[in-house]
Amino acid sequence: MIKPTPDFLQVQPQNPPSFAWARHRTLPPSYTVELSSGGVVVATYTSTRGFLLPSKALPAGTYSWRVRPSTVVEWSTPRTFVINATSKVFEVPESPTIRAAALLKARPRQLPPSVTRKDLWPSAMLTARSAALTTLTNQVETRMLTTATIADTMWPLAYASTTLTAAKSDQQGDLNRKIDFFSRQLESASLLYYLTGNTRYLNEALWRGDQLAGLDPVAGPTSYVNQDQLTRKIALSMIKAVDFLTTNLGAERKARWLSNVNVRAGAFYADLSRDNGRLDQTPFDSHGGNTLGFLALIATLSLGDIPEANNWFDFSYRAYLNAVFAWSGPEGGFANGTAYAEYTCDAALQVWQPLGQATGVSLFDKPWSVGFMQFFMHFEPPGAAGHVFGDEHEIKPMVIYPKAFAGRVKSANAAWYYQNLAGAEDALSLVQAPYPLPSSTITPVAPPDAALYPSIGWVAMHSSMTTPKRTSVFFKSSPYGSYNHSHADQNGLVIDSGGRRLLTEAGYSDYFYSPLAVDWYRTTKAHNAITFDGGIGQIGTEGVKNLGRNGKITAFSTTPTLDFAEGDATPAYNSDTVVAMKSAIRKVWYLRDQDVVVVLDRLDSPLARKYEWNLHAAAPINLGADGVLQITNVDRSLCIKSLINDSAAPYTTRPAPPPKAGTFEAHGAFVKAVANYKAEFLVVLDVGCKRPVTTLTTLPSGARSLKIGTRELTLPSALTTVVAQK
Repeated sequence: MIKPTPDFLQVQPQNPPSFAWARHRTLPPSYTVELSSGGVVVATYTSTRGFLLPSKALPAGTYSWRVRPSTVVEWSTPRTFVINATSKVFEVPESPTIRAAALLKARPRQLPPSVTRKDLWPSAMLTARSAALTTLTNQVETRMLTTATIADTMWPLAYASTTLTAAKSDQQGDLNRKIDFFSRQLESASLLYYLTGNTRYLNEALWRGDQLAGLDPVAGPTSYVNQDQLTRKIALSMIKAVDFLTTNLGAERKARWLSNVNVRAGAFYADLSRDNGRLDQTPFDSHGGNTLGFLALIATLSLGDIPEANNWFDFSYRAYLNAVFAWSGPEGGFANGTAYAEYTCDAALQVWQPLGQATGVSLFDKPWSVGFMQFFMHFEPPGAAGHVFGDEHEIKPMVIYPKAFAGRVKSANAAWYYQNLAGAEDALSLVQAPYPLPSSTITPVAPPDAALYPSIGWVAMHSSMTTPKRTSVFFKSSPYGSYNHSHADQNGLVIDSGGRRLLTEAGYSDYFYSPLAVDWYRTTKAHNAITFDGGIGQIGTEGVKNLGRNGKITAFSTTPTLDFAEGDATPAYNSDTVVAMKSAIRKVWYLRDQDVVVVLDRLDSPLARKYEWNLHAAAPINLGADGVLQITNVDRSLCIKSLINDSAAPYTTRPAPPPKAGTFEAHGAFVKAVANYKAEFLVVLDVGCKRPVTTLTTLPSGARSLKIGTRELTLPSALTTVVAQK
């Protein structure tokens, strides 16, 4: 699962870049990394892990690197990369240097210098933050009325086994709610006491912290062996409280709280440090990756109080800053979909803001993070109709998370995004944020109207980023395939206009990999993509092998009036033993000046197939007498015309499981009437149903000319099809 990086002469967004490689079979104690430029060795590094993050930036140039075990002279294949003027410097000093600096920082280490006691806030800060502080105060006061206690005996069912029952699911939901309540109240009350000096908040924090400290960290229902997410939440809220209240806890209470944190964080460390850092070779362990970040922050705040924190820090801090999240390359993005990207925002805010203040290195400055923010602007723009691609695409976006993230990224585009997203971010995170927010110190500039995120294979094409009434075309052909929270939707489309979803993704998930999810929600036939022979589509049920059942964006271009993208989804349909498709290519043009989308699919299989062009809508799909389909969602419409004659590929409605309660879905497909080895679909999607004059002609060269209104596209020559013999 480890692809050596960097490679392929790619320009690196980050300088110095992050290096990674697969472990050598001998499992050596260390590796030697050799860096060359112009045929001359310019640097040699030693790493005890399967990654390297140099502490100093490199001069601009073209580089080659190779790695070998320290015990055997077996060099890897040399790989190349480029550092140029676009490569942003992101330097991380060596861990002992940062650890020593964090130890010298006055408590609370996690707060920026601008966040002092409220009575010291300047007037401008009072104006900017008073509403958030009032909201946080009201939240804490309201929760203080809830005096119920918690104890391990409230949740008697064991979670160590993999068998999930309805009773376990119900108990888990109750456990999540109560731990969320107590841990947030502990952090919030501790912060309020620091800001105001009001002893009511101190007493509330002590009471909540004592109850969390009383939960069994070894074998209880919130222990690491039973619930990794909740045990890290408890440990983090307790060590944050210790950082806020360190002189107000008393020796006995402080020792008891730290002991609980020590056991919980020690379990994280024992697991993650296995095999000399197991995540180095299994980066797609999402829970493990998040836990590594929690461990880095817990270690940072524990330095000087818990002796083991030195080892935790040296193990986790640099590894976490090197990798962060595994769901895209260094340019940012999130292959698992925008819903899970939002959850990642939440996890990042819990860790990055205090970690940056305590160590002096802000992850919000990492090029990956800047690209991650850019990704949100393009795939969850202000006024977006909903999520796109991946699990939980059906739920409503929670813009408080990307808004908060944008506020901490110092870029002109992030400033624009922060200003244009409606609502306010979470009060607890905003009250602790540096003042002024980094994004507020720079002039806002809207991002480009179209963009490709190559490492995740996503393309966004918008009529205009500056208006919420925009048309948005989302296209995906991802190297991550249908792995983890991604779906079998390579070469899939979603179209929005004016905040309404027109072409949608179908279904919903009742729980991860449920029968409903496996048989419908995650399948190709539930997306606006190609299937054949009654809904057979891409492979999405092979676990880690789904990474190989993938797609790729093979072309992308953008101009003020025309965007183009091409995706190759061929591997997504093929297993290790069966080649279902020899070729599955989709070309997408967005005619910005016409507000029209053109889609050309060219398909080839070793077997004759009846190919299907699936489409799904959040409103009825009506077939007109002229053969044109029309979708009208409240005040926005989309007309769909197949330029293949009706007898060759007639439109038909398709059956589907019931949609999520309270929602509507319609399903249909253009279905080839005759089985062929090769086939082609050419479909025009007219946003607003303007019905422009459309003509398709063959040129003397064999290529074709497609005229739509005033725009002309040149298409490849028509496929020569061979009808299967009966």
